[in-house]
Amino acid sequence: MAKIAIIDDDPDILDASSLVLTSKGYEVVTATNPDDGYKIVKENSPDLIILDVMMNEPDDGFFLAQKFRKEKISSPIIMYTSVSKSLGMDFGVNELVPVDEFVEKPISPEQLIEKVEKLLHAKGGV
Repeated sequence: MAKIAIIDDDPDILDASSLVLTSKGYEVVTATNPDDGYKIVKENSPDLIILDVMMNEPDDGFFLAQKFRKEKISSPIIMYTSVSKSLGMDFGVNELVPVDEFVEKPISPEQLIEKVEKLLHAKGGV
């Protein structure tokens, strides 16, 4: 089964996402900050990355996604955001934000599984 890395500083989101994904048979590795997140991705080569926008700094997720792409890490990235609700911003996928999907927090278990399966299938049916 596919390996998924979740990088989020909110322990409730981290636990809930991990629980949903492991219950579906996915292997999950987690980190609560960008430095540890970078390490788990480099060490585990996950099939998919779930990344929070705001961690220590408001744009940590954006910088980490850019770093992964610069280093040719091509795993699909789902970016969790609560920014659009709080700031009224609407993010789209582009070169500055090299992710495959934006998901508004909180996300339902059904929506999470749907997004994960869609991106894994597009990657090659992992």
